[in-house]
Amino acid sequence: MAQRISLTRWLVEKQRVQGHLSAELRLLVEIVARACKGISHAVNKGALGGVLGSAESENVQGEVQKKLDIIANEVLIEANEWGGHLAAMASEEMDGIYLVPNRYPQGEYLLLFDPLDGSSNIDVNVSIGTIFSVLKKPEGQAGVTEQDFLQPGTRQVAAGYCIYGPQTTLVLTTGHGVAVFTLDREQGSFVLTDENVRIPADTKEFAINMSNMRHWDEPVRRYIDECLAGKDGPRGKDFNMRWIASMVADVHRILTRGGVFMYPWDKREPNKPGKLRLMYEANPMAWVVEQAGGAATNGRERILDIQPQSLHERVSVVLGSKNEVERVTAYHAK
Repeated sequence: MAQRISLTRWLVEKQRVQGHLSAELRLLVEIVARACKGISHAVNKGALGGVLGSAESENVQGEVQKKLDIIANEVLIEANEWGGHLAAMASEEMDGIYLVPNRYPQGEYLLLFDPLDGSSNIDVNVSIGTIFSVLKKPEGQAGVTEQDFLQPGTRQVAAGYCIYGPQTTLVLTTGHGVAVFTLDREQGSFVLTDENVRIPADTKEFAINMSNMRHWDEPVRRYIDECLAGKDGPRGKDFNMRWIASMVADVHRILTRGGVFMYPWDKREPNKPGKLRLMYEANPMAWVVEQAGGAATNGRERILDIQPQSLHERVSVVLGSKNEVERVTAYHAK
């Protein structure tokens, strides 16, 4: 049997031998992974732990929060309060940034996260997850402001997600490919199960909410119409549609076997550029996908090149198999 490599050992190898990350970043990733284990435990208990259902409150976007949204947010904050390597955090569930208590010299990293993506699926036992992104704090200043977080996705130094499904799986990139770790519940540690993940450039699967079709812009309608036409249409092949309504689950499927995920702009809220959050969802997922050989755009430009204007900015998302993403983007350009 091949020797099993833990997340900690893998990170130490990247730090000491390959020089791909600092000791502080390694510790930060380990703390995030530890928090994800705690969230996984709460998710697994479900109704037995009294964590299902609505919390009867709203987040900063005006969305009704689930009990697990709040629990996951608190787990991530508490887990990261005790390290000297983190300066501040920002969450999809919080209005502003959260400054780490000054117990140590101020850290050099900023953590952004969606504590529980796909939380509308909690009560029906469908896969959900945590998405995270790490940035370097700008140098030469003592404090941290919201402006310090507004960096394009190309500045990320670590990103990934943890998906809570039949297995709890952590997907991570530090800019040198994508690695996958599976939680061994008996040992209580994440173990490397795949490395150098690659997304096929071509696919026969797409993921989109078809109920919004009447609201889409013409380039998106054109692309989906061609897919639905199958072998008799201009694409000359049949497509399958997959839609879980949990971004981590849809992206994980694409990372595993290819496909394209789309959450485009639509006419219901024309003043909003999209539904998903640039800083908490689109940027980390775009970097993971690109590091696996895929592509990610907002239909017109590369997501990682977008300069954020606000902490909770929204964006359209097209990501996955490179050739399909490029086709959708080309339709928008026309």
